[in-house]
Amino acid sequence: MPTSLYVISGELSGDAHGAGLLRSLRQSMPDLVISGAGGPQMKAIAGEKLRDWVEDAAVMGIWEVLKHYSWFQEQFRQMLAEIVALRPEVLLLIDYPGFNLRFAKAVKEKLPETKIVYYISPQVWAWNRGRIPKMAQMLDEMMCLFPFEQEIFSSAGLRTTFVGHPLVDELEAERQVIARDTNLLGLFPGSREREVSRLFPVMLDAAEMLLTDQASLRFAAPAASAKLAVLMRSLVLQRGLGDCVEVTDGGSHQLMQRAFCGVIASGTATLEAANFGLPYALVYKVAWPTYWLGKMLVRIDFIGLVNILAGRGVVKELIQTQAEGPQIVAELRRLLEDQNERERMVTALRETADLLGGPGAHERAAAIVGEWLRGERKNSVSGIANPPALV
Repeated sequence: MPTSLYVISGELSGDAHGAGLLRSLRQSMPDLVISGAGGPQMKAIAGEKLRDWVEDAAVMGIWEVLKHYSWFQEQFRQMLAEIVALRPEVLLLIDYPGFNLRFAKAVKEKLPETKIVYYISPQVWAWNRGRIPKMAQMLDEMMCLFPFEQEIFSSAGLRTTFVGHPLVDELEAERQVIARDTNLLGLFPGSREREVSRLFPVMLDAAEMLLTDQASLRFAAPAASAKLAVLMRSLVLQRGLGDCVEVTDGGSHQLMQRAFCGVIASGTATLEAANFGLPYALVYKVAWPTYWLGKMLVRIDFIGLVNILAGRGVVKELIQTQAEGPQIVAELRRLLEDQNERERMVTALRETADLLGGPGAHERAAAIVGEWLRGERKNSVSGIANPPALV
């Protein structure tokens, strides 16, 4: 029988990273049968046995998940039945911990011979470190993106490898030599509909306030999907800002290199901006039940990935009631007008981005998965693996 891999990713970012891993894996194992669920990029590589569910699966926040609970139960049941029937050599789980960690537990019970590898370690170190020993019992290997994560997971007996961040490769391919436009500001409201609905209006509030004092400013807002572009353009037209705010179909990475500064929803985009040296303010706003529950659970000093990675406040975090027009305006004005402060932030962003490792994260991750598929990688007695060379 052909070698088989079952893979699950439930978000757009995971779909992009998963596609990079699968593309590299295909080169070394062209006959590999890939099944599971992901997004359009993964499906393009895996083929018809992998379904695209990411638009429905990518809900954010406990409150939102509860409203879709029955739907997630049915997806879980279907996928578990499918993987039990397929009995693949490896189950590859990409981020998406709310679903994937429960799925790993169920698969370990029903298919103990299937190796379970996790790519893009869930941030349980931030909100529930007590889960890490349980993860060590059901996972065969963790592949993490941040260097500080390796010690956290390996100390619990979970074999862990720091493979570096795939953004390094993905963003380097899009790097351009272009001058920044001192009158252009970037608005990055996120990739989920609820996120955009909460954050884009306050970003437009800030744009209106800035335009009253500086009419020469222009704003660009890249939409993560065609559906979100429709929503964002509607909000712009409602405000009468069509001449000043351009909503584009994608193009966030180019904008991060053209804009003078910006405001960005908390998430992977904040790391992308750091890589391109774009000064920005971070905004974060979720449903209040989700926020208060998070406040009780989270045990870290920062929300932004750049600040967490740097271990200090590199960028301003505007959270919940602070994520409003006046507070955003105050930070953007600082970045527009204070050259010394701006240069300090740009330097700190680039130094932090350097901690993500060198090129080749997808290839390193794919090599590890390939070894598990071929039976060449054995369970570690100590659960501690040395990181690969990141050059």
